[in-house]
Amino acid sequence: MQRIPEDELMEDEAQALAYARANFDEPHTMFIRLLQKTFGGDLAGNVLDLGCGTADITVRFAKTYPQCQVDGIDGSKNMLAFGHESIAQHGLRNQINLIHGYIPGTSLAQHHYDAVISNSLLHHLHNPMVLWEAIKKYAKPGAPVFVMDLLRPDDEEKAEDLVDENAGNEPEILKRDFYNSLLAAYTIDEVKGQLYQAGLEHLSIKVVSNRHFVVSGYL
Repeated sequence: MQRIPEDELMEDEAQALAYARANFDEPHTMFIRLLQKTFGGDLAGNVLDLGCGTADITVRFAKTYPQCQVDGIDGSKNMLAFGHESIAQHGLRNQINLIHGYIPGTSLAQHHYDAVISNSLLHHLHNPMVLWEAIKKYAKPGAPVFVMDLLRPDDEEKAEDLVDENAGNEPEILKRDFYNSLLAAYTIDEVKGQLYQAGLEHLSIKVVSNRHFVVSGYL
């Protein structure tokens, strides 16, 4: 199935509200569990979360790694508004800093980071190299890198099945966005090509669910 790009930014207030209220516990718990399995429990220093959205994973990461200071960046003010609320509710204002901006082009708090993470940003990007070049720019040499994203299914019927299976009880707006995201996602071969083009082919890529893959390793 050919890739069908979707909007890069989720700026609609109704979209942001749906994402803030949605139950992402299963995939987001998996993100943290696989991150721990890959890098252990000794991550420390300044961490960059690219495309942090409502900051659910940012918060989970900060609670798992209290020795880290986390900068989360996202282009949607509405998504970040819910992120700020969540950070305040969890008492993490001193550990997490959210930045409204776009990559490339936004000035970040650090020139280089001790680790870079990202969840579900890649499939939004019309130019996927933006993500990989940002990782190369902002991660220190030897820094852990952990990226999780969606896999594009073989056809639209399979995409519909995945939506029914994983978001059947969610609001229609969320089901619609999930379906569009699946159609906009990249295949493993496409991601391998991106990594090769970026000079990051040493990073490992692994399918971790019926709809997710992870790219991980050290810069």
